[in-house]
Amino acid sequence: MEAAHSLPVLDVLRRFGVSESCGLSPEQVRRNREKYGPNGKSLWELVLEQFEDLLVRILLMAAFLSFILAWFEEGEETTTAFVEPIVIIMILIANAVVGVWQERNAESAIEALKEYEPEMGKVIRADRSGVQRIRARDIVPGDIVEVAVGDKVPADIRIIEIRSTTLRVDQSILTGESVSVIKHADPIPDPRAVNQDKKNMLFSGTNIAAGKAVGVVIATGVYTEIGKIRNQMVETEPEKTPLQQKLDEFSQQLSKVIFLVCIAVWVINVSHFSDPVHGGSWFRGAIYYFKISVALAVAAIPEGLPAVITTCLALGTRRMAKKNAIVRSLPSVETLGCTSVICSDKTGTLTTNQMSVCRMFIMEKVEGAQCSLHEFSITGSTYAPEGQILKDEQPVRCGQYDGLVELATICALCNDSSLDYNESKKVYEKVGEATETALTCLVEKMNVFNTDTSKLSKVERANACNSVIKQLMRKECTLEFSRDRKSMSVYCTPTGPGHNSAGSKMFVKGAPESVIERCSHVRVGTARVPLTTPVREKILSRIRDWGMGIDTLRCLALATHDAPVRRETMQLHDSAAFVHYENNLTFVGCVGMLDPPRKEVTSSIEMCRKAGIRVIMITGDNKGTAVAICRRIGIFSENEDVAGKAYTGREFDELPPEAQRQACRDARCFARVEPTHKSRIVEYLQSFHEITAMTGDGVNDAPALKKAEIGIAMGSGTAVAKSAAEMVLSDDNFSTIVSAVEEGRAIYNNMKQFIRYLISSNVGEVVCIFLTAILGLPEALIPVQLLWVNLVTDGLPATALGFNPPDLDIMDKLPRNPKEPLISGWLFFRYLAIGVYVGLATVGAATWWFLYDAEGPQVSFHQLRNFMRCTEDNPIFEGIDCEIFESRYPTTMALSVLVTIEMCNALNSVSENQSLLRMPPWLNIWLLGAIVMSMALHFLILYVKPMPLIFQVTPLSWPQWVVVMKISLPVILLDEGLKYLSRNHLDGILRTLRHTWSGEHQLKTCRTPEQG
Repeated sequence: MEAAHSLPVLDVLRRFGVSESCGLSPEQVRRNREKYGPNGKSLWELVLEQFEDLLVRILLMAAFLSFILAWFEEGEETTTAFVEPIVIIMILIANAVVGVWQERNAESAIEALKEYEPEMGKVIRADRSGVQRIRARDIVPGDIVEVAVGDKVPADIRIIEIRSTTLRVDQSILTGESVSVIKHADPIPDPRAVNQDKKNMLFSGTNIAAGKAVGVVIATGVYTEIGKIRNQMVETEPEKTPLQQKLDEFSQQLSKVIFLVCIAVWVINVSHFSDPVHGGSWFRGAIYYFKISVALAVAAIPEGLPAVITTCLALGTRRMAKKNAIVRSLPSVETLGCTSVICSDKTGTLTTNQMSVCRMFIMEKVEGAQCSLHEFSITGSTYAPEGQILKDEQPVRCGQYDGLVELATICALCNDSSLDYNESKKVYEKVGEATETALTCLVEKMNVFNTDTSKLSKVERANACNSVIKQLMRKECTLEFSRDRKSMSVYCTPTGPGHNSAGSKMFVKGAPESVIERCSHVRVGTARVPLTTPVREKILSRIRDWGMGIDTLRCLALATHDAPVRRETMQLHDSAAFVHYENNLTFVGCVGMLDPPRKEVTSSIEMCRKAGIRVIMITGDNKGTAVAICRRIGIFSENEDVAGKAYTGREFDELPPEAQRQACRDARCFARVEPTHKSRIVEYLQSFHEITAMTGDGVNDAPALKKAEIGIAMGSGTAVAKSAAEMVLSDDNFSTIVSAVEEGRAIYNNMKQFIRYLISSNVGEVVCIFLTAILGLPEALIPVQLLWVNLVTDGLPATALGFNPPDLDIMDKLPRNPKEPLISGWLFFRYLAIGVYVGLATVGAATWWFLYDAEGPQVSFHQLRNFMRCTEDNPIFEGIDCEIFESRYPTTMALSVLVTIEMCNALNSVSENQSLLRMPPWLNIWLLGAIVMSMALHFLILYVKPMPLIFQVTPLSWPQWVVVMKISLPVILLDEGLKYLSRNHLDGILRTLRHTWSGEHQLKTCRTPEQG
């Protein structure tokens, strides 16, 4: 039922055809269940969609073809032919296992919602007298439900009647409100009120903190507010990270190139299909060149890239964990590096979420229409009972001020909260309401009776000063808060000898306007002085200054009734009478409190500004408080006009769609927001191609966390939020996000290095196979060797490149454009040049053995190119054993050159443009270790049986290794020359060309600081 909160109770009951006293009839229950469905929905089955990646599909096809071709092998090659497809299948299985595991983790957010589903509910129905307990899933719209303290609300309910003094509900899981909410049964006239303002509604999954009530169910199952959140989470498609998008694009381009090159190799060699080496069979020749095409496909695919990326990201997550950022989704590590907008909650992230009293005042003197105040400031911004009371920046002893002694007494007694020292966490925590805990902490700091706390343990210290005050006065009863009088009070009697009503007092705290209106006097020292209109205006003016200034303090007035009516005459069951007992009060003082910003947040905001990252505060708090905090921490400057930069959820809703989109582009503060607002803000930001990090801690935040590129949950948040997020902040600190962004940028820079390193290797392998096929030379490399190089010998140095030291100015640059290609322009030429050299070197090494090696056949290049025509009858090959062309030495030479060049390339990748003379390899000791390990593994397959048989290689002699080194080492000189050109000449030329060619187009595509 829509807008039930705006209708009178009788209208809601009439809509469902139900009475409060009787409830629904069995027939009505049956009809409503058919109409609205059960109060719950089965969890969606996890659909595993693996093998969708294009690279994986190409590998799968290569494995399938390799299995088929293995059946055609004869002799000793029959066994080794199956090694290649088996290895490929093992890679695919490993990738699939990881994929399934990640999918299950991603869906755990929906599973976690079960935590908030109540099991039972108490209903009134016509088929049975009184209240009956039934399963919550059997409750239907129209049911009359009773709730009491400790209950979990079983459905969305419109309150009919509150059967206690007050009804308080903890709905933080849904709305994010840090304190329990006082409810009532009156209609809310605004049909578009946000959930925080629907004070006459109880929401499914929330908890009754105090009181008792009866209401009518207006929504169940997926139609409840928490059910809508579940639907949003299911409908939210996870966004691919920028790196995943680039790799997808790379895969598509690579697949096209592979297809064209493979077809070209096969077609070019059609004339060789009937060569004698194939036994004169055209079909066997076609199969042979088809095998070469498959080998080419294997060579072109960087099989080790997924494993290396995963390893690098995993190492990055370990470093982040040490900084209190726990990453749940590995790809999000890289995404952090191009974050351009951070949407942060206020409470607990930008602020401490520990309400603290920071100012207070009492009356100094009153002379006619003139008065002066004693104003104090209080240090300490946590719940720790540590801090000083300052007057004019100087510490004072509170016991010397009679007004402060009385103020502390009111704070201690008009209070149901306390402090608790958590020995495992080593911190002080609140027990009860945040506002009252702040007063408890203030009393401890004031220590008005000079209690010796030096020898107390931290557990004893938590409430030591409050305990002293509570020993002097006994709390007899509490007049609970009500929204009409906006105050609460306690009736206290002295605990001394005689213990009678003489000396009884009523202590009152509440909203300043309401309390001061009922005050007739003020306390000056120990005297009771009449409160005149000018004095009242002076007090209210000071309170308004505190409430509307840069701090936007939450103010509480403290008062006392020195001669209250006798407790026995009070009608405590009638809350409407409480206002009469709280009359003729004496104003004692006022305290101003706030949830203070974290100390390190301001510097982190400034760091974000330098890094081109826009910070947006999104909070459920009111707009005034939100803007004030924004000014304090630097999101807004002190005198900045916030028009068009700060919106409430209501103001945002009233804008047309295009204006909403523009608001998201410009705004830095959203207040009084609901879950749907967060999701829409993320959508609009994504329409500007912003990479958005969104924080949250409640169930209500889960859809937005899942929709954003980076969902960040608080360590103190709900299980649902943590499950939907990519990252969890164990310390709930905004500054940790900034540290994670810095780490993400460093990781991306290193990933670019090892991705380019691996791709240049693959280019070399493709050139090698393509050259041998075009020139008609014997195979220089076979698929199983290519797999070994791509996965193992290249994988270790590539992983070690992830440990390259970050640039010192990494947070002084704008976020990179997520569409920026991994390899473009000059870099593409550089790595193509290196790849071509790798290909020429490997082919050259194999050819050298045939032509010049002392242990080789020393054939001519013409004979080598026509080796497929080698027969005993062919005069060109007179005196040559045709089996020599199947020797393992040339492939071993080619493989050794490939591995050695790749180790040299790893050294070249320590820096993109800096010379090895400026950035020597020992800056990354892990890289040197990885190179040693890779070479050791290469020696293993050459010299340790049965590895040579599996990889079809043979041990090399020392002279042959000398040749390998001579062919390999020049790649360092080649890359040094290319780096020199890049540093000293090409940057200016390319910049000029870009400006000339791109012109206005470039200006449109460049990211502005506002866009990130």
